[in-house]
Amino acid sequence: MSVKNKVQLITYADSLGGDLKNLKQVLNTHFKGLFQGGVHILPPFPSSGDRGFSPVTYFQIEPRFGSWEDIQALAADQNVLLDLMVNHMSSNSIFFQDFLKNGSQSEYADMFLSVKKIWPKGNPPEDDLKKIFLRRTVPFSDFTVGSGEKLALWTTFGNGNPSDQVDIDVHSEAARALYARIIEFFHANHVSVVRLDAVGYVIKKPGTSCFFVEPEIFQFMDWIRDLAAKNDIELLPEVHAELATQLELVEHGYWIYDFILPYLILETLIKKHSTKLKDYLKIRPSHQFTMLDCHDGIPVKPDLNGYYNSAEVSDLVNICLQRGAGLSRVISEEHKDPNGFDVHQICGTYYSMLGADDDAYFAARAIQLFTPGIPQVYYVGLLAGENDFAAVARTGEMREINRHTYTLEEIEREVERPIVKRLMRLIEFRNTYPAFDGECTFDDCSDHELSITWTQDQLHTQLHINLTSNAVKITYVDEKSGKRVSLA
Repeated sequence: MSVKNKVQLITYADSLGGDLKNLKQVLNTHFKGLFQGGVHILPPFPSSGDRGFSPVTYFQIEPRFGSWEDIQALAADQNVLLDLMVNHMSSNSIFFQDFLKNGSQSEYADMFLSVKKIWPKGNPPEDDLKKIFLRRTVPFSDFTVGSGEKLALWTTFGNGNPSDQVDIDVHSEAARALYARIIEFFHANHVSVVRLDAVGYVIKKPGTSCFFVEPEIFQFMDWIRDLAAKNDIELLPEVHAELATQLELVEHGYWIYDFILPYLILETLIKKHSTKLKDYLKIRPSHQFTMLDCHDGIPVKPDLNGYYNSAEVSDLVNICLQRGAGLSRVISEEHKDPNGFDVHQICGTYYSMLGADDDAYFAARAIQLFTPGIPQVYYVGLLAGENDFAAVARTGEMREINRHTYTLEEIEREVERPIVKRLMRLIEFRNTYPAFDGECTFDDCSDHELSITWTQDQLHTQLHINLTSNAVKITYVDEKSGKRVSLA
């Protein structure tokens, strides 16, 4: 199995030292053996925008980051995870450029989604438009193709009109042939796990939200899973949706992300009350990846639908805003709460949202690493980074608040901070203590405490957190002496 029950790192190719060679150096110098679960390198491909998520091609690495040989070198030491943006590609790709030039005569013409493919008359009914889960004000862009034909094409993501992120018709033969080439190429370059970015948006169907449309979504995902399995690759679908949808994915045998956990841990530590988190921990599936932070933000809607009331979440959001965070919002009126609440994600570093409190932050990571699943630690979180307001001002992109690019000198300094050393020791313990392959129980305790125990045979470890003081106590049975000791 490619997915190991060990901690993974998430990073951009240039975020820890500037390029892939320096990333390998940083991992070997400062974090040797720490990420036994692997490293998820956010899109390192040539891209026209969205920090790599608008790929021009998958068959090259952006030259300023390095080469595919650098990816292979990283894969020699640990699993490598990469993204496949199944929903879209860059308008600068050779496929779309050929379509722009040759129009309907292009061999790739069927790869892209014109509005007429979904609504033959070319004008989507107003009722259909209202139902769409929008990621931009209008999900279409106008292009002139061939000798002058004007087409409205589906563009779920991106800025402006036309957007540089053009949606793919996943039913087309050309698209499926391309996916097959990419998966086979990934395998040849020793990629172990592929994240299906934005996979929930690939099916467009009249009268629906055009998000996670069943049964077509599973028909596509099962097809690409079979393709990946033939190449010894596991898939991790990236789907921001309420719990019921995630449970469907688990029932179909897919790994999922726990996008509910980050907010509930944050709320637990800020509000000093654990009831909601404990109730959730007891019912959540364990076949998933856990995270606190990522390159986007802390999910709220639609991931937490059913797990908050607007007054409580608004209060927490305001605290995060006071600590420098920003917000991304739900655009579609139909997908907002009846009272207008529309927070999609909270943008900021987890450390900053916890008030740059070392004890609270360590408690958050301890909860994550003791929660069943595959833990992923984002590089800014690894270094307990604070909000990067300069990056936001420089780029105009709010999400850059949590995307600081560390120089080698900064990394050398940051790894000496006590909170980073504590976190590294915790990650090492999570990777190496055998009880984490055993049974997890959530212990009875007061609403101002949290206690989680892992047991395998005679070995067990317990996490206990006093939420009033943020005091964390981790005890375990030493494998050699059999005595119960505390994690230093």
